[in-house]
Amino acid sequence: MAEAAGDAGLGPGRGPGPAQEGAELAAVIGATVPTGFEQTAAEEVQEKLGSASRISRDRGKIYFAVPARSLPQVHRLRSVDNLFVVVEEFKDYQFKENKEDALKDLEGLVKKLPWTDPLKVWELNNSLKKKKTKRKKHNLQSPASKEKLNDGGEEGGADQKDTNDQEDCAQNIVGVASSQDTEKPQGVASQNGGEEEEEDNEQLDVRDEVQASSGSSTKAGDGQTAEGEVKVLKFRVTCNRAGDKHSFTSNEAARDFGGAVQEHFQWKADMTNFDVEVLLNIHNSEVVVGIALTEESLHRRNITHFGPTTLRSTLAYGMLRLCDPQPTDIIVDPMCGTGAIPIEGAAEWPGCYHIAGDNNPQAVKRAANNICSLLRKNESKDSTALGVPLDIIQWDICNLPLRTGSVDIVVTDMPFGKRIGSKKKNWDLYPACLMEMGRICTPGTGRAVLLTQDKKCFAKALSRVGHIWRRAQTVWVNVGGLHAAVYLLRRTWERAEERRSFW
Repeated sequence: MAEAAGDAGLGPGRGPGPAQEGAELAAVIGATVPTGFEQTAAEEVQEKLGSASRISRDRGKIYFAVPARSLPQVHRLRSVDNLFVVVEEFKDYQFKENKEDALKDLEGLVKKLPWTDPLKVWELNNSLKKKKTKRKKHNLQSPASKEKLNDGGEEGGADQKDTNDQEDCAQNIVGVASSQDTEKPQGVASQNGGEEEEEDNEQLDVRDEVQASSGSSTKAGDGQTAEGEVKVLKFRVTCNRAGDKHSFTSNEAARDFGGAVQEHFQWKADMTNFDVEVLLNIHNSEVVVGIALTEESLHRRNITHFGPTTLRSTLAYGMLRLCDPQPTDIIVDPMCGTGAIPIEGAAEWPGCYHIAGDNNPQAVKRAANNICSLLRKNESKDSTALGVPLDIIQWDICNLPLRTGSVDIVVTDMPFGKRIGSKKKNWDLYPACLMEMGRICTPGTGRAVLLTQDKKCFAKALSRVGHIWRRAQTVWVNVGGLHAAVYLLRRTWERAEERRSFW
């Protein structure tokens, strides 16, 4: 298959074709995002990268085109979980009714796909990751970063994960595997978006790498070792499939597609210790082939001490953005848990003042430890960092030590009544919370963004406090496989009942 690999731009001595010489390397990037916040992610991409996004029919994904030099900024997006470079997209792929014929078509597809530029983007992404890791290790030599906080917060099953409505996900032989969360396919050739580096250094790195990539005449798919020997890349194929009109399973699709990839590139299959992760996403008649750019989800950027219901940072960002924070706004999370929302807020909206609180002392301890981790990260990047505009306190949600009308925004993840609290308690807790939030929020301009899966109880509670809160928008989201809702509420001009004076 050496000849076929050469045709794909990966054979010995094959450099970029004439059409690519001197042209800027570009990429179509696919990003998985929290289901329900696709529009929010598209707005962030437009705002920060100047690129228009297309929202996929398959919920939880967006696509946008950027020059390869913008990869560092792509990894700094706050609303995306995982990234991949698109090899090819088929909006209306006609699958054969017979299983063998359908799988044969998928096998034959491998030779026809335009692998060259996407693999160059993957190479560039991989080299940036290696440079960033070196800088990161250098920064970690400082005494402050060597300290560790022991809390007992467990990461294991604590992290709430979005799961898309996928029918099945493949895990088989011949380099076939899948991430546990089908909404966020993962690869290992990535740049960790959580550790931001200085802009000028990154831009120099990208410029150098882009020039090296465009002028390279080595095999784009076969990495070179230090001794100049050809390194055989290891790979796996991850297939996510949704739809009931396919004659094959995702296991079978990934197995046969993976076999064709192995034969085409002469790569070595390895399900765990792989260099390249090829993605095969099938949603009804839509087929997208891609190469993963992220090693782990970008939402894992802030939290080091996990609780039983730790919220994803990307979902926290979507909730905060929904309430449109303005400079000098006071933003309160009265049920902060491990602090995902206020920490994300302090990182992205430092011009606001953030207050976090919880009635559980263990949650407050975890949140405080997470804030300390954020401070250390900031200090490792900038020795003159003065801290973050965020305070944490233990309090009673129904009796907050805050002045009436003193808060601009309330953003919180309310107890679902499953892992925390109970649905029975929510019938008393929700209306009491809404009343107290209404008391501390500024009449007329105050707003609240609240996440809950207990929608029936919330609707009843909201009807009881309709004189102080008006529902402006509802975003349906998927949280840990649960169908939940994010409510944007606006404070009316009505005066709320004052429970007691604190000053």
